[in-house]
Amino acid sequence: MSDKSEAAKADNLVSIKKAYVKPEEKILDPEKLDGNTLSRLPSPTGWRLLILPYRGRGKTEGGILLPDAVVDRESVATVCGYVLKAGPLAYKDKEKFPGEPWCKEKDWIIFGRYAGARFKIDGGEVRILNDDEVIAVIQEPEDILHF
Repeated sequence: MSDKSEAAKADNLVSIKKAYVKPEEKILDPEKLDGNTLSRLPSPTGWRLLILPYRGRGKTEGGILLPDAVVDRESVATVCGYVLKAGPLAYKDKEKFPGEPWCKEKDWIIFGRYAGARFKIDGGEVRILNDDEVIAVIQEPEDILHF
């Protein structure tokens, strides 16, 4: 791999890590994802959405720090995510979606536990969902209790 490619990969990882406001708590502030990072992520095709799953906090309300393995396992099992990108045909089918789109870029959503395709990127995991796999739009992922 070239030095330029390695540098871009390292920048992408740093940018995703910077989006977590308090790294020890793993609280994501999606507004901190810069344009370069977003441009390097896959662009969903057709009616698909690119989702960044919510990672949750790195400690309990009682103050117990959770190991990274537990936080990572919870992020895989999460049903909440942030819409990073929408494909060009997302919510364009007027028969299926006669009203407004169910969600848009920069929305927090709930989706089925096993919905979408998961894959790893530097700094975490993303999912690609079909537009009809969105169950609800929410204000804050912390409002949803995870199991």
